[in-house]
Amino acid sequence: MILFPAIDLKEGRCVRLVQGDMDQATVFNDDPADQALSFEKQGFSWLHLVDLDGAFAGQPMNAQAVEAILASTTLPVQLGGGIRTMKTVEGWISRGVKRVIIGTAAVRDPTFVRAAAAAFPGQVAVGIDARDGRVAVDGWAQISEMSAVELGKRFEDAGVCAIIYTDIARDGILKGLNIEMTLELAHHLSIPVIASGGLASLADIEQLLTPQCAVLEGAITGRALYDGRLDPKEALALIAAHQGAKARA
Repeated sequence: MILFPAIDLKEGRCVRLVQGDMDQATVFNDDPADQALSFEKQGFSWLHLVDLDGAFAGQPMNAQAVEAILASTTLPVQLGGGIRTMKTVEGWISRGVKRVIIGTAAVRDPTFVRAAAAAFPGQVAVGIDARDGRVAVDGWAQISEMSAVELGKRFEDAGVCAIIYTDIARDGILKGLNIEMTLELAHHLSIPVIASGGLASLADIEQLLTPQCAVLEGAITGRALYDGRLDPKEALALIAAHQGAKARA
């Protein structure tokens, strides 16, 4: 189980939103590269980045901050937000992004997702952001009629390496992950699923390590790390102990 610390970028700074509302942004670090290095020192094995401005604009808007992060850390990075053309996919991967996350374009241009996944095997993920089970697009500003499961199934044979499922209603409010909906999606797909939105405490980590959640690849954590509700050392130690026990079994 991989625990992905999130760095959400708005106007070059590291922020956290409440339920995707850009007007409810709390700045946690003016230096995203410093934040990335801090996460690496804490022992995380991946970074999850979101270009929030890019998600609304439909194109990269925080390239300088992302490039500074890539230069500051050796951790693999997955990045979403404003990735809607093959040129953007190629650009980010050539700069060192390990995995790009396609969200809005997965709804509106599935052919593009398939082409990107074929061109960059193992490096293209799909972000499914949903409210009440319905997929949101354009930085969560619009809700489509498509269900999360329907969208996930669209890419079953496309070579997509992961699905990042975010429950918008839970995001940034520290009420716990929507495990039920995340597992429902995971059980309908063969693609690995990553949980996102609402991870609040060590209790959520413990739940993710239960047998029913073994189907999940991991989870993303944001605000709980920044405000101290989740101790990274404790969380990573718990995951390591669990994995060690599995290896010995």
